[in-house]
Amino acid sequence: MARAPRLPLAGTTVVVTGAGSGIGRGLAQRLSSRGCSVAIADADAAGLADTEASLDGPVLARPLDVRDRQGMLTFAAQVADWTAEQGRTIGAVVNNAGVTVSQPVAGAAIEDDEWVNAVNFGGVVNGTHAFLPLLQAQRSGTIANVSSVFGLFGFPYQSAYVASKHAVRGFTESLRHELRGTGVRAAVIHPGGVKTNIVANARFHVDDTGSTDHAAAADRFAAIARTTPERAARIIQDGIERGDPRIRVGADAVALDVLVRIAPVRYYDVLSGLEKLAARAQR
Repeated sequence: MARAPRLPLAGTTVVVTGAGSGIGRGLAQRLSSRGCSVAIADADAAGLADTEASLDGPVLARPLDVRDRQGMLTFAAQVADWTAEQGRTIGAVVNNAGVTVSQPVAGAAIEDDEWVNAVNFGGVVNGTHAFLPLLQAQRSGTIANVSSVFGLFGFPYQSAYVASKHAVRGFTESLRHELRGTGVRAAVIHPGGVKTNIVANARFHVDDTGSTDHAAAADRFAAIARTTPERAARIIQDGIERGDPRIRVGADAVALDVLVRIAPVRYYDVLSGLEKLAARAQR
């Protein structure tokens, strides 16, 4: 099977949601420094402003809650006009905004599950619906939707997050097949442990260890997350430019993907065993 031609993003506009911190900020900074015009959005206006201030190239920044469908359509129209004024095309749209909740299925705060699904999956759907017609009109560009390594398997006390990220994966895979022959690409991104604030900003009830200590959970995540947002951005840019339909971010994402393929039912037993060994080694 012939490999898709490499399409550099330099000289195009790239759209990034959830750009107020983490992977989104890392992507905006990397792409801006490499010749892209960057259109960024985030519900966190202060974080978005900090990202905007860190960019040297052309930037269009708009506070936006990705759950707001009409707001996303307005943003897309603004990006289209701004891009045309520069004589550019849209190279990629990265639907990146995401949140999580940590709680069991039994007795769950349903409103928290609904919040996670509305942001993680609903935001991806809104972003895709808003920007896809623009890419189809120019017959080029990539819709890149951020799932997670948790979009490859299940994990206790993360059912809403896992479900939303599986939904992103399935949605994007289906879209990819629909776009064959159109010149527009679709890619699903599976970050592993990336050093972001997603756990610190979570709606936290209890985690898989039985702990109700939110701060401790955030510290635990920070300790095991090995990939920096800057490295994640490099991997994502490279994957989009290569035309990869699936982009795994970090060595842990690659390893966990392989583990699930080898042990599709027993992977959690393996993970639990490895975690116990690591805990003993630290004593």
